[in-house]
Amino acid sequence: MKKTDQEYKETLSEIEYRVTREAATEHPFTGKYWDHWDQGKYTCICCGTPLFLSDTKFDAGCGWPSYNAPEEASAITEIKDTSHGMIRTEVRCANCDAHLGHVFEDGPMPTGLRYCINSASLNFEPSNNAQPSLKD
Repeated sequence: MKKTDQEYKETLSEIEYRVTREAATEHPFTGKYWDHWDQGKYTCICCGTPLFLSDTKFDAGCGWPSYNAPEEASAITEIKDTSHGMIRTEVRCANCDAHLGHVFEDGPMPTGLRYCINSASLNFEPSNNAQPSLKD
């Protein structure tokens, strides 16, 4: 069931709404997950769709959570983005069309991809037996 714009405004914070519904970007090194290393999964803040696993998260030094692959390729859609005088690939939730961030071809192997994702577009669900972990 698709939510209305008003329903999103009532359930999301201002930055969550601006990022997911208006394709804004949070400032680097300010989001709650850029330096978060617990084991679990990251889900869409708008609809709960599983998006990324902590096992694919890495420190890209860019100030946003970075992953080398989505949990399932079908969970995201990629769209050519020519805004701000650049050509990039925007990443959206395939279920609710929430803006998540962008994907770049400068990530680690095995994929060579860096999904640069706004913390404001994510929720975190810890693994059942997860222990807090430190960044490698």
